[in-house]
Amino acid sequence: MLKNRLARLALLSIIAVAIGGVIALVQIQSASGPVQQTAVKSNGVAGADIGGPFALTDQNGQPFTEKNLAGHPTLIYFGFTFCPSICPTELQKMSAALKLANADKAEKIMPVFITIDPDRDTVTVMKNYVAQFHPRLIGLTGTQDDINTAARAWRVYAQKVQDETMSEYTMDHSSYIYLQAPDGALQAIFGTDSTAQQIADAINDNVK
Repeated sequence: MLKNRLARLALLSIIAVAIGGVIALVQIQSASGPVQQTAVKSNGVAGADIGGPFALTDQNGQPFTEKNLAGHPTLIYFGFTFCPSICPTELQKMSAALKLANADKAEKIMPVFITIDPDRDTVTVMKNYVAQFHPRLIGLTGTQDDINTAARAWRVYAQKVQDETMSEYTMDHSSYIYLQAPDGALQAIFGTDSTAQQIADAINDNVK
């Protein structure tokens, strides 16, 4: 009996150590591994405090504020034209989503691209850039202070990074596509792992 009890205790100790090791490994990976930006469904962001007043300039040199968004369902993305891969990929995804969504609902969407790099993204640069993605894509720029105001309103992280191996600086930034209702209410957020079809489905579900 004593021998059996000792054997069971030894087995339980081995199992406990193994479980502890797995938990520790998961915690380490969670703490130090890359964070993937995932899609947030519309029912998970209801009431989220995203968006607010801003004053920028569109690709035609005209003033553009949050009042221009009023009455329109909107897709908004923050990025910069010198971005080598993520920004063009996300803007292509937005364009593809508008093609995949029901035509009557897609036509109501106002797609907007707001630069986080106004020093290089002038009105002229933005005009040439947005034309490559969608005929209705609005490109917004402004002073650094104005851009900072808009970025804070949408909880966007953006930081200039100077790499000694590169002649030009780059921008480190968060990458999310926001779907907003005509009244400015946030309906869904899409990360880099989201697909154009997921965005199209959200448009079909939310746009009236």
